[in-house]
Amino acid sequence: MQWFLSLNFATQLFLLYIIVINIIAFFFFGVDKLKSQLNSRRISEKALWFLAFIGGSAGCLFGMHFFRHKTKKTSFQIVFVGILALQIALVWWLAY
Repeated sequence: MQWFLSLNFATQLFLLYIIVINIIAFFFFGVDKLKSQLNSRRISEKALWFLAFIGGSAGCLFGMHFFRHKTKKTSFQIVFVGILALQIALVWWLAY
């Protein structure tokens, strides 16, 4: 906990944001999987992609594999991999 408090406030907020958005993304995959099993109104793929785009990629990835949801839908995977590649490129660019 001390390491977190030693960070500047902006970094603390960013880390908290990343943690929260990834938890939300993970649970959205679980809710969508449950809704698919209950034949209920689903969460749109655009909403799931948006969660990934705004920083929830890790949560989406873990959610996909944990709930075994959207893992075989190629069209979804292509867009998701594109978002992930864009984020990796952005982090690389910011780091160098």
